[in-house]
Amino acid sequence: MTAVATAGAVSHAAVEWHAIDWPKAHRHVRRLQARIVKAVQAGRWGKVKALQHLLTHSFSAKALAVKRVTENSGKRTPGVDGILWDSPEKKAAAIGQLRQYGYRPRPLRRLWIPKNQGQGYRPLGIPCKVDLAMQALYLQALEPIAETTGDPNSYGFRKERSTADAVQQCFIVLGKRKSPKWILEGDIQSCFDEISHDWLLAHIPMDKVILRKWLKAGFMDHGTLYPTEAGTPQGGIASPVLANLALDGLERELRRRFPKPKSGYNAKVNLVRYCDDWIITACSKEILDQEVKPLVERFLAERGLCLSPHKTRIVHIDEGFDFLGQNVRMYNGKLLIKPSRKSVKSLLSKVREVIKVNKPTPAGQLIGQLNPLLRGWANYHRHVVSKVTFAKMDHAIFQALWQWAKRRHPNKSPGWIRQKYFTRVADNRWVFFGTTTSQGNTREHRLIRLAYTPIKRHLKVKAEANPYDPAWEPYFEARLGVKMTATLKGRRSLLYLWREQDGICPVCKQSITKLTGWHNHHIVGRSKGGSDGAANRVLLHPNCHRQVHSHGLDVAKPRPQKGR
Repeated sequence: MTAVATAGAVSHAAVEWHAIDWPKAHRHVRRLQARIVKAVQAGRWGKVKALQHLLTHSFSAKALAVKRVTENSGKRTPGVDGILWDSPEKKAAAIGQLRQYGYRPRPLRRLWIPKNQGQGYRPLGIPCKVDLAMQALYLQALEPIAETTGDPNSYGFRKERSTADAVQQCFIVLGKRKSPKWILEGDIQSCFDEISHDWLLAHIPMDKVILRKWLKAGFMDHGTLYPTEAGTPQGGIASPVLANLALDGLERELRRRFPKPKSGYNAKVNLVRYCDDWIITACSKEILDQEVKPLVERFLAERGLCLSPHKTRIVHIDEGFDFLGQNVRMYNGKLLIKPSRKSVKSLLSKVREVIKVNKPTPAGQLIGQLNPLLRGWANYHRHVVSKVTFAKMDHAIFQALWQWAKRRHPNKSPGWIRQKYFTRVADNRWVFFGTTTSQGNTREHRLIRLAYTPIKRHLKVKAEANPYDPAWEPYFEARLGVKMTATLKGRRSLLYLWREQDGICPVCKQSITKLTGWHNHHIVGRSKGGSDGAANRVLLHPNCHRQVHSHGLDVAKPRPQKGR
């Protein structure tokens, strides 16, 4: 008989993956993470260490670590051992492999990824699944500390924070009449590759033995093993958090050196950071050049890092600068943030490449490749001043598609081509469209227009907000409601279902977000006569959906909580 796993210590009995009590596992881990936050806030580091040990040795944390590794985008990419965890039996067995005693990580599998604009290649390391899961396991005990001690205006690779938050913070510190006018654009040279191992081992609050093994694992490139003497394990789940912890403290150093006075002279020094991309503002060029820049260089040198001499520069706000794909610049006393030229050029290059390699592809299939590309780019830039840029991009894309259609039909008139590939929607007579046929059903597809994307200002996350602190839970629940409403807008039935169940998966009792994804589940199967109506459907996490079908579980229609 298969034992049902509990949320406490690891059971030596056989574990059935779909029999794991996921709600209990989540509750156990969240409770320990909240206790770690409270201990850090109280400065009780001995208790923090004890709680970390308890968490990383619990069955719940190990099961969730395997779950995370087997549900992320790289779940089908093996490491040097070629092993994948692609079945419930392998996932269940993997939980028992996450043992600290005798653990030895395998070298990373080195891949070379092309850089943007054909500027060579950058290295990427692919860990084995067991090493990824070990990183995910220890990350559950490290992230609460990183969120509690992190710089207030650090936004990269942090839970519930995004590039939109960083860009909005730029507007906050630079958009007023009395805002600072000078900006130090910082670029750290090979940040992830050069962080000092000695510094990490001395300052990262986690099991030093495990951390040392990760850092010294090495990598395999074309069958040759190379040692790693510096840097974080690239491609690993823990790398961004380790990099953030190495760079945290810079904002505190700047605030200590340039405190905000209640009256009198104000240097207006502010930091906005997205992992290793950052800017620092000041009221004068001399402060940045003679005081701020040396301070930053000393701070980085302690961690084995240095500024890139070619990419680090001081600019005036009237000249503008690029940050996270946006251009920030003052025009006649008004700050405007727009998509950068580099970002625009990059998208157009990708669109033209897709069109070029799909010369014989039917229009419907071509639209299927272009729409996700355009929708993702538009959603990224919809929080800034993008309307004019969107319209110009639509025109450039139309020209590329018109040339594509003319090449396909060189002997046809422009009127014939327009009638075949373009249709009228409202007042627009030039909407590119096509059809696809699947199982005898024909479906029409239309190319989305960037200019139709509504511009909506982003509400920045509060600097002090901590997703692991129970005191901030109502705040993040409210933000999730706003995010998911925007994500599911236009898919009314899904939005109705999400709201009806308060955004909670009825199986594991955890939030359904854009990151977790969702599946439609029919309470009464269609093969048994169930309908497609909202009354017969619920939204579940993908793994929960598989668990329901594997065990034939009944899912009841959740009742919305009163007052929500």
